[in-house]
Amino acid sequence: MRDVDRVAIEAYGLSLLQMMEQAGRGLTRETFALANGGSVVVLAGGGGNGGGGLACARHLANRSYPVTVVLDREPAALSGVVAAQHELLERMGIPIRTDVTALETPALVVDALVGYGLEGPLRGLTREFVQWAENAETTVLSLDVPSGIDATTGAEPGDAVHPARTFTLALPKTGLRDTTGELVLGDISIPSGVYETIGIPYTPPFGHEFSVRLTIT
Repeated sequence: MRDVDRVAIEAYGLSLLQMMEQAGRGLTRETFALANGGSVVVLAGGGGNGGGGLACARHLANRSYPVTVVLDREPAALSGVVAAQHELLERMGIPIRTDVTALETPALVVDALVGYGLEGPLRGLTREFVQWAENAETTVLSLDVPSGIDATTGAEPGDAVHPARTFTLALPKTGLRDTTGELVLGDISIPSGVYETIGIPYTPPFGHEFSVRLTIT
C-alpha cells in the first residue's frame, strides 16, 4: 500500500488530499448504516488514517449528526493535509478534544487512529483510546485496518481494536483474513495503472459502486 500511494502521487498526480477525501466520504456511508442517526465519536491519529476520520466527521456534521472528534495528540502536532482537515473542523465548531475522560458512550465509535503504518505495540494516548473503544460497549467501525492490528500478518503486538466492521481502502489487506467483523472494500479512485506499475494483478472489483462487501474464503 505504501507503493500504491507513492505511485499514485508521483506517477499519476493523484494527491493525498484527494484520496483522503474519498476515504472520508466512503467511511461516512458506512457510518450512516451503523450509527442509525445516533451520536458518533471519531478517534483520529495524526496520519492519513486520521485525516480520513476527520473528513468523515465533517460530512457527519454537515448532515446534522452529533459528532465529537478525539485526537491522539495536540492539534499543534498535526501537519500537512491532516492539519488542514483539522482546521476545517475548528472553523465549523465541531467539538475536538484530546481525552476520553467523562466522554458519554456514543452510538458508534469510528476508529481512525492507525492504519497500515503500525509499528509495534500502541503507546500513549493511542493505546488509551483503543482500550476505551474496546470497553465502551458500543459498535466500532475501523478505517482501513483496525488500530493495533498488523495489516500484513494480522498480528496484535499489543492492544488492538476489534470492530464490528472495517472499511478498508483500495485493496484487501492480508492481515484482515482472520477478522471476525464485517469487511467492506472502498474505492479511493486509484487508477488501475498504478497496480500494473508495481506488478499487482488487478481487476477492478467495484463495477458501478464505490464499495463492495468482502467475504473471507
